[in-house]
Amino acid sequence: MLLKFTKMHGAGNDFVVLDGIRQRISLSTEQMRMLADRHFGVGCDQILLVEKPHDASADFRYRIFNADGGEVEQCGNGARCFVRFVHDQKLTHKTEIVVETHNGLIHPRLEDDGRVVVNMGAPVFNPACLPFIQGTGAVSESLDIAGTTHVISAISMGNPHAVQVVNDVESADLASLGPLIEHHPRFPKRVNAGFMQIMDRQHIRLRVYERGSGETLSCGTGACAAVVAGIRRKLLDSPVSVATHGGTLSIAWAGEDEPVLMTGPAISVFSGEINL
Repeated sequence: MLLKFTKMHGAGNDFVVLDGIRQRISLSTEQMRMLADRHFGVGCDQILLVEKPHDASADFRYRIFNADGGEVEQCGNGARCFVRFVHDQKLTHKTEIVVETHNGLIHPRLEDDGRVVVNMGAPVFNPACLPFIQGTGAVSESLDIAGTTHVISAISMGNPHAVQVVNDVESADLASLGPLIEHHPRFPKRVNAGFMQIMDRQHIRLRVYERGSGETLSCGTGACAAVVAGIRRKLLDSPVSVATHGGTLSIAWAGEDEPVLMTGPAISVFSGEINL
């Protein structure tokens, strides 16, 4: 199978984007893993698939597969790359589109300066929606990890996140703690683990260990979840600048039941073909 693709990134979070409208795509989990492999394939954190929508009110359908081949609900940095891709590929002339995802509709908008703003919808705190076993929906919750109690905020931004505040994000032990949190038995569908250092009330530094991908240079939904957690804990004021290893995102949230707005870059790196 000869497959056309575009390599993109949003603040260093990188993607292989596939046009499933103008070419037929049916990939196995093994083929997904091969495509995402940085040594034997193209290499990426996630694979993004553009399809025709099922929902008549949407312009496109957006599917996301992690590097392990598993399909997930949402990806914020990917959403920005999605709107850049369909615009650059002339699949639409709209600068603001409606995109159908596994977890509902999102509304990304391409700005004149090249950045993309995405209305990510309102955060969800109901533990049954993550799911988070024995969660309460409280601002802060306790999570026992390898015999040590950690304070987390459990939030869904269309996908599940467990965010904790750390003194120094660079010294946080993501290599050990990330997998333990991702596979914690209280998160039966796994979870993204966020580590947030608060610099001041409108600036944070963030690292995220993503389920199915490991640590990435940036995580859009992780940035949204971290800012929401910080505002709920009265540690941050909107809008918040989120510095990741791959770049900076701007996150705005007006509070309960309001949508989270994410602004950041979406860059096309190269296009090519690969024979799977």
